[in-house]
Amino acid sequence: MKPNYRRCLSCRRVDHRDNLWRIVRVHPTRQVQLDQGMGRSAYLCPQASCLQAAQKKNRLGRSLRTSVPPEIYVTLQQRLASPVGAV
Repeated sequence: MKPNYRRCLSCRRVDHRDNLWRIVRVHPTRQVQLDQGMGRSAYLCPQASCLQAAQKKNRLGRSLRTSVPPEIYVTLQQRLASPVGAV
């Protein structure tokens, strides 16, 4: 892969990291958050099918090696419902 390209953990599509959502398990606290922080990261396409598959099969939890709080999924669902320019 070229630099700044990442793979969606759900559909396995390769895309520029700016086009994907980043979910991070922050290093010292093991807290899961979106978009910012240093630690273990997973990337997800901004599509309903990828989000549903990631939640149903616990792909985020396995990739980040921790449990993902339901608030993360709720926030990502809200991002899907909002217009593109509103985020």
